[in-house]
Amino acid sequence: MTAQKNALVVGASRGLGLGLVETFLQRGWRVTATQRSASPGLAALSSDALTVETADIDDDHAVTGLHDRLAGQSFDLIFVVAGVATQAHEPLHRVPREVAAQVYLTNAVSPVRFAETFLDRLAPNGLVAFMSSILGSVALNESGGWETYRASKAALNTLVRSFEIRHREAGFGVLVLHPGWVRTEMGGADADIDVATSVTGMVEVIEGRFGRTGTAYLDYTGKTLDW
Repeated sequence: MTAQKNALVVGASRGLGLGLVETFLQRGWRVTATQRSASPGLAALSSDALTVETADIDDDHAVTGLHDRLAGQSFDLIFVVAGVATQAHEPLHRVPREVAAQVYLTNAVSPVRFAETFLDRLAPNGLVAFMSSILGSVALNESGGWETYRASKAALNTLVRSFEIRHREAGFGVLVLHPGWVRTEMGGADADIDVATSVTGMVEVIEGRFGRTGTAYLDYTGKTLDW
């Protein structure tokens, strides 16, 4: 009998994070989901297999407190989903410096800092996953736009590769995932796919990566993307 897997999904109050939690539960996982503030969506998923915690990844004190509350737990997957797209449609020179800096901190710095804090909660041969975007690919940027968001995700990709190299001898895998262009509040109504299609694909990709080390930059179908 296969042991039940345990996931920590960080940033799960709505959209893709919420959809991931629902999909993992449907596939028999235990899930600890974080929210920055009370989430009606998570509350509606009430399950014996679901634990909901509150923490803001930009707040080091809150992350440390979460780490302490989860003492003794071990996660097969730590998936940092949280991210922002503040003034994403504005070109760099029109975005206030403090806004651009906050997008960078939330999308690139905080996810890796969170992963560092929680590495001692990762099960042997586990996976650490980060929600990135195809917009983080420098090689594939042929249309411009979304400048501060693109830059933050490119920075995330770079920092994640360094994170994996730094911990390579530990033997865990690292995933950088593009969810597709999804009909969420961030993606908009004209996006290509719905949340269910995206999260089902990502969960299947994740389940297929256990036991593999190194860093992979993949989309929700399992396609490798150019850095």
